[in-house]
Amino acid sequence: MYESVDYYQLTNLLSEEEKLIQNTARQFVEDKFIPIITEYHRVGEFPVEIVKQLGELGFLGSTLPEEYGGAGLNNIAYGLIMQELERGDSGLRSFASVQGGLVIYPIYRFGSEEQKTKWLRSLISGYKIGCFGLTEPDFGSNPAGMKTTARKTSGGYRINGTKMWITNGSLADVAVVWAKLDDTIRGFLVEKGTPGFQVQTIKGKFSLRASDTAELVFDECEIPEENILPDTDGLKSPLKCLTQARYSIAWGTVGAAMACYDTALKYAQSRIQFDRPIAAYQLTQEKLVYMVTEITKAQLLNYHLAKLKDEQKMRSTHVSMAKRNNVEESLKIARMARSILGANGISDEYPVIRHMLNLETVSTYEGTHEIHTLILGEDITGIAAYY
Repeated sequence: MYESVDYYQLTNLLSEEEKLIQNTARQFVEDKFIPIITEYHRVGEFPVEIVKQLGELGFLGSTLPEEYGGAGLNNIAYGLIMQELERGDSGLRSFASVQGGLVIYPIYRFGSEEQKTKWLRSLISGYKIGCFGLTEPDFGSNPAGMKTTARKTSGGYRINGTKMWITNGSLADVAVVWAKLDDTIRGFLVEKGTPGFQVQTIKGKFSLRASDTAELVFDECEIPEENILPDTDGLKSPLKCLTQARYSIAWGTVGAAMACYDTALKYAQSRIQFDRPIAAYQLTQEKLVYMVTEITKAQLLNYHLAKLKDEQKMRSTHVSMAKRNNVEESLKIARMARSILGANGISDEYPVIRHMLNLETVSTYEGTHEIHTLILGEDITGIAAYY
């Protein structure tokens, strides 16, 4: 049975509501997701049937006001949900991150009242699914260079271009698509089935296998006038969305690290070599101590980040630091756990190899480790080093 990692007793700082939400998310993952994830990972599919359950529990768009169907939770509670979901699998947390931070958030933040009325409740409940189209085949770290364009027509807008590595792309009822309109990046809502809009599922992934990933192609795809997100204005608009998603990654990856540490600790205590459990050896203990220390540091980083966010004092660079650190350390922890498990570490009888492979992707999406290094470097020196 999973035992939460809480070496510094951070749970004592949580409100009763936050504890209840964390326990609800943990039990959901334990009862509904852990029993099915291995098979879905093997076949390379996302368990779509779980989406409405996420909605019923209030895990999608959970910080939004109740008037739009949200739960009105604070950012500690939201972070704890993401942490528990990724303890199950990065693909589960990625679904919720995209749905909440990259689809629900931009419609709430930049959309018209008509768009909010049409989409928010159905997305928050899980009855509709969305995706976020920013990354292109040739432009990932430099989204400003995007080639996707929109031009005004008599009836609306016509979009041309391609988006790549889009989470939830094949499942989505609506895509939040970013394109250049008169050289200014704007957001558009493109609904499933719109003529000129094609989706191709990406196969052959060795990471995030239990996550839907697709390519979106727009060929003279015409959408109505009312499908532009009216308050989007330049690159800063999608970057604000990415800040929301990166926040959830900072929390989520700690859940993956906790799962790996818990597995490695229990394995080390029960695996006998040379008449002693391998947990009795100094080299194993050094690894376990490193793991629990870095998890604790990441938990503290996340807790204060959430406080800053709730107080509206959080800056995007704060999120960059948490995303950069927590992903890097979680990947190190997953690799250490795999080494403790030895040959068993590559078997999906244990969750470690799945988390390790997933974290290789999380390290590069939503801003690579290197890009977040440069973001922080510019913030502390005042000098941009991107070029």
